[in-house]
Amino acid sequence: MKKKSIMLVLILALSSILTACGSYKFEPEMNIEVKDFSVTNQRSEQVSLDDFKGMPWLAMFIFTNCNSICPPMTFNMAEVQKALQDKGVEDYQIVAFSVDPEVDKPDVLTNYLKSYSVPDESKWQLLTGYDQKYIEQFARQSFNSLVMNDPNSDQVTHMGSYYLVNADGVVVKDYDGNTNVPVDTIVADMKALTK
Repeated sequence: MKKKSIMLVLILALSSILTACGSYKFEPEMNIEVKDFSVTNQRSEQVSLDDFKGMPWLAMFIFTNCNSICPPMTFNMAEVQKALQDKGVEDYQIVAFSVDPEVDKPDVLTNYLKSYSVPDESKWQLLTGYDQKYIEQFARQSFNSLVMNDPNSDQVTHMGSYYLVNADGVVVKDYDGNTNVPVDTIVADMKALTK
């Protein structure tokens, strides 16, 4: 009798887990339209918001000279990309806006990305080709994100978030990109948006 009860509990628990896995529902938490932009990527190509429409993308703000959160954020994003590959998610982009565009020229961004184990570099767009004032305003208006130059150092203050942007160019969710990265949630959300 005891074995049957335990077995029944295990079967019910397993079936609820399987049911939950099959019925994941994406819940948007934000609704901010990304402002149009025309910038340069690490390949010295001109890209605009239209180039990212039609598929979801993950955005972040980084700079190559960063001595705090940018290295772990970039490392963590590479881990997110590995998880996306493992789950068969293919239609997405990873977009990193430099918050130090004077330093982060295309070749600098290319070299920066090479120092990480990125599974598929073709999905990464590291962006520059604007001035400091532009990126500060753009981050605030398009992502409700803080970017602020520190006049007393070579560092730039910025947030350590990842932003999920849907296929229409609307920011729908943000995540911690620095320490407690919810990789499984990001992958599930991305899968839900690519269906």
